[in-house]
Amino acid sequence: MQQSNAYIIIFSIITTIVLGGLLSVASVGLGPRQKVQVELDTKKSILGAVMEVQKTDDVLGIYDQKIESLVVDIQGNQVETDESGAPVVAENISIEKNYKLPPEERLYPVFLFKGDNGEVDAYILPIYGNGLWDVIWGFVALDKDLKTIKGAVFDHRGETPGLGARIAEDAVQSRFVGKEVYDPNGTLVSVSMLKGEGNAPESLDVHTVDGLAGATITARGVNNMLQNYLEHYQSYLQKIAS
Repeated sequence: MQQSNAYIIIFSIITTIVLGGLLSVASVGLGPRQKVQVELDTKKSILGAVMEVQKTDDVLGIYDQKIESLVVDIQGNQVETDESGAPVVAENISIEKNYKLPPEERLYPVFLFKGDNGEVDAYILPIYGNGLWDVIWGFVALDKDLKTIKGAVFDHRGETPGLGARIAEDAVQSRFVGKEVYDPNGTLVSVSMLKGEGNAPESLDVHTVDGLAGATITARGVNNMLQNYLEHYQSYLQKIAS
């Protein structure tokens, strides 16, 4: 039997309300679990810049033991409270949201990795930028000499599998270990991926790494975000170096 238009409309409205309510309940119920997973993934990435993290490791426990965090502004001054007087927590800062602000208005988290003796072994800095298709991000760790890269992790939202997406591979990230971000005169030059892949070893120096075949724009995005964020952290790095 053919249904009237009114019946179809009423049925559609009721179905929409019911399904919307179920989705809302599911979202609220899964919210805390999703928040914990985001926290776990972020802290795993921070630790991953300086150490190998296994799936079976107690990431949150290791993080609490090894990491001390703080927040600075572009002048290198520590920021402890916001405009309302509430504490500013490095782990709660969205680098993505900050990226939309002018550099001088952003907040810059710093994660201090402590060795077994309790002293700082590395300074882990968040970085953010643009790849070929979407945003890219990561963490770069500077050794306690403040000029040598101790480790780096990169990730992406939509780079091409097998090409630009390779920035998330350990084999690519490990190329940055031991590279230096300052020249002999103390000028920041960062570390750059060369164009192409399989470059002759003699073409690489302490400021360059091999590039990515077929992913020149993604590699350029990595270069830019490293250069930009190292510049943004310069005032802080110079203060602790002195």
